[in-house]
Amino acid sequence: MVCALGAAVCFGTATVLQAMAARAASGGGGGEAALLLRALRQWRYLAGLGLDGLGFVFQIAALRSLPIYTVGAALASSLAVTAVVAARLLRVRLSRTEWVAVGVVCAGLAMLGLASGTEGDESGPGWLPWAMLGTAAAVLVLGLTGRWLPERGRAALLGLAAGFGFGVVEVAVRLIDSLAVPELLADPSLYALLLGGGAAFLALTAALQRGSVTAATAGMVIGETVWPALVGVVWLGDGTRQGWAWVAVLGFAVAVAGALTLARFGDAPE
Repeated sequence: MVCALGAAVCFGTATVLQAMAARAASGGGGGEAALLLRALRQWRYLAGLGLDGLGFVFQIAALRSLPIYTVGAALASSLAVTAVVAARLLRVRLSRTEWVAVGVVCAGLAMLGLASGTEGDESGPGWLPWAMLGTAAAVLVLGLTGRWLPERGRAALLGLAAGFGFGVVEVAVRLIDSLAVPELLADPSLYALLLGGGAAFLALTAALQRGSVTAATAGMVIGETVWPALVGVVWLGDGTRQGWAWVAVLGFAVAVAGALTLARFGDAPE
């Protein structure tokens, strides 16, 4: 659980640091490429990238020791971290409802921490890695063709697709059995992980550029938490402590609901 929370803290803090760097770099001319180059000269932006990398390491470690539903809810809680850090460093004003949502997220994670069992020990059916690879490919296609989607609901749909892509990463990490190079290169789960992560970032970028940040982030939170949790429970053997299943379900629902309330922090705060 410490690794899952560490990943959430890293991702949430990285968002704010990158927002601060982008704000400092926005004074010059040029287009998006020039802005990115100026941002890359900001120590905050580089620190944010470093935190993203560290968060990914924490995420992998958490997925190898905790049920997917716990890790997914913890990653969604990075929105609460972003909100709190933005309120402190960027002087973003949080409403009373949003402060309550931060507390709700913390309460949900505490319930999950108490109720979670260890990761499941089942490998799942043989078709599951290929299904993950196919899902990642579908997310990639949707991200590439997002501009032609109907404007109404476009951001939510692309955000949902991004969530599915991040969910593929969560499941694929659990499906990889061996880290020996020959077996790893022959495992479709590895390619599902790489393609799913890249396609998710593409779809999320398209969603944030072409619609509401809140709608896109809400779709992403739902996509990256609900269906991977079901896959973990149904096919990978994820469970809870004896007699604590209802606490886990309630904690998961509470944490995700709190994260959805904070969906406006899915993009770097202005």
